[in-house]
Amino acid sequence: MKPNSIMIDSLLIGAVLVLSGCDQAEKSAQQLMGKAAETAKQAIDDTHKAAEQALSDATKELSINTPKSADEKEKSSQEI
Repeated sequence: MKPNSIMIDSLLIGAVLVLSGCDQAEKSAQQLMGKAAETAKQAIDDTHKAAEQALSDATKELSINTPKSADEKEKSSQEI
């Protein structure tokens, strides 16, 4: 074999190895992005549920503390 053909063969093999490494790195990056997206979605869902629960609790607390009848409204305005 000529030295030039050995060099060309080596470059081609090196290029194939680099490309296969890049492909593997891309697959790994996609997997990490998928996991990160799933984690972010779960965090958003959990935050949404907590916000709904807080709003529900606040609404119940407000309705408990709000006078129901006209007499109660009059009493609470007199107390102020």
